[in-house]
Amino acid sequence: MGSAGTPTSASAPALLVLFTDYGWHDPYVGQIKAVMAQEAPGATVIDLLHAVPDFNPHAGAQLLAGLATSFPVGSVFFCVVDPGVGGVREALVVEADGRWFIGPDNGLLSIVAARAQQHRSWHIHWRPEGLSATFQGRDLFAPIAAWIAAGQFPADKLTLIVEPNIQFDASDLPRILYIDHYGNAWTGIRGGLADAASQLEVKGKVLSWRRVFSEAGKGEVFWYQNSAGLIEIAANRANAAAFLDLKVGDLVRLSSTSHGLAH
Repeated sequence: MGSAGTPTSASAPALLVLFTDYGWHDPYVGQIKAVMAQEAPGATVIDLLHAVPDFNPHAGAQLLAGLATSFPVGSVFFCVVDPGVGGVREALVVEADGRWFIGPDNGLLSIVAARAQQHRSWHIHWRPEGLSATFQGRDLFAPIAAWIAAGQFPADKLTLIVEPNIQFDASDLPRILYIDHYGNAWTGIRGGLADAASQLEVKGKVLSWRRVFSEAGKGEVFWYQNSAGLIEIAANRANAAAFLDLKVGDLVRLSSTSHGLAH
């Protein structure tokens, strides 16, 4: 890192971590990777998640904050959930506790910044020739992310700002954020706020805590703290989301007889 905390060209390429709502059935992820291969040859590209809830930067912001800290300092996150692409929203670079995040200034990067011990933000004022109005992930965000990962911080293309324009509340969000293919439903409540006596209410059902799946009966629906540190609704060898008819955005309520917590 340079004296101002920016990467230097002497650094080995950093991890490039992709976090989007692009899905896997379309050409978008491949097009992003092609740009990164050209601009940051030798960098390792990690597909973290391409199933962030569509058009939902608020859910994405909570998920990103839960997942990002498991990556090493210096990692560069390409983050796109951008329903306002081509509109008036700004393009953003955030450095938070030594990790880099590139994406739209629509709140997607705001929670990871707010929860960091230290952070800095820049708007991207550079616009390449031939910029697509509808695929700025490829034409704008991917080159910036690749250059940062390659140790070529594009200071001449950025403007330091005080804070992002759009900022979501960084407190826990008592809603379903994401449902994985097993039917496990991630919430926006961090597990550190709960204990074994806590109960989680969703769709009129009250769920008890289990430490791991094997402590629940077959088909039993319960809550636990997942590997990202978030409270998750699950079922032992069954699909909890189907059983409870859960959808992204559904409200949940956490209560604790020992702490009196409520969300």
